Amino acid sequence: MKLTLNGKESDFADGLTVSELLVEQQVKTPEMVSIELNGQILKRPMFESTALKDGDKIEFLFFAAGGKCD
Repeated sequence: MKLTLNGKESDFADGLTVSELLVEQQVKTPEMVSIELNGQILKRPMFESTALKDGDKIEFLFFAAGGKCD
């Protein structure tokens, strides 16, 4: 199936879940990633059970803490 991941269209195995996509994409800290699926934020408990479909658009949103040291 074709998915658009972070703005780039690629082929993926049919029936892939969001959790499996994170593993396949070698996301080292999945607990620090939010997922936007077709313009909607997906709640973390849904990662395991949400199967992706042909044409889905997924964005990985990485959050990092930071600040300025004086």
